[in-house]
Amino acid sequence: MTQRIADCAARRGGATAPVTVLPALDAVDWAGVGIVVECVPEDLALKRAVFADLVRLAPPDTVLTSNSSGFPISTIAGGLETQGRMAGLHFFMPAHIVPLVEVVSGPETTPATAEALCAAMTALAMRPVHVRRDIPGFLANRMQHALMREALSLADRGIASAGDIDLAVQYGFGMRFLGAGPFLQKDIAGLDIHHAAATTIYPDLCNDTAPAPFIANRVAAGDYGMKSGRGFYDWTAARIASVKTRYEAALVRALAILGK
Repeated sequence: MTQRIADCAARRGGATAPVTVLPALDAVDWAGVGIVVECVPEDLALKRAVFADLVRLAPPDTVLTSNSSGFPISTIAGGLETQGRMAGLHFFMPAHIVPLVEVVSGPETTPATAEALCAAMTALAMRPVHVRRDIPGFLANRMQHALMREALSLADRGIASAGDIDLAVQYGFGMRFLGAGPFLQKDIAGLDIHHAAATTIYPDLCNDTAPAPFIANRVAAGDYGMKSGRGFYDWTAARIASVKTRYEAALVRALAILGK
């Protein structure tokens, strides 16, 4: 299995590769496939159907992965054979720039499968992290949603505007996280300082179990963000193009800072 994935990674041949679109899974030349990354919409029944077909079609040593951002691989693979070769493989948008990828082990995922996936992602110039249990949201999304829950609560309560909250993240701790993750950053600042602050702050943090009205009301109104022309901000075609260009350029510069 490890060799098949290594061969697949070696064939990448650079930052881009030709893409072949086939009409159905049955049309794939499965003999040359070392790894499958399922990226169908976030519909559990659809994902389970795809995986059932993959079990039937793919050679037994082909690794089967899902790019789901929420469904645990154990839920997708439940009841299927050969679950040992199945894992989550969660990329982050825009995936052609952001190097992080989560390798998510389910209860049946073999250590060899996870190790081979991490090695393959490293060979593809990605930065894999191994999530040892496939809990909802995995690793990075859980931390992002914890931040977003507090941000939405602060905006909902009128503590600060959406714009000021964005600025606080971008020009405050967001900048520091580019240089150090949360644990390293606290070692730099001092654990005693964090512990003292946490004692005061933690009891007052938002612990809602449902999305805040600040976002729920917008979703109910069809205000989805750029795709609908309105979200937390108003969007024109020109502003969308400008912000996306600046956003991707900032990500590229961030990679340079990180030494990637």
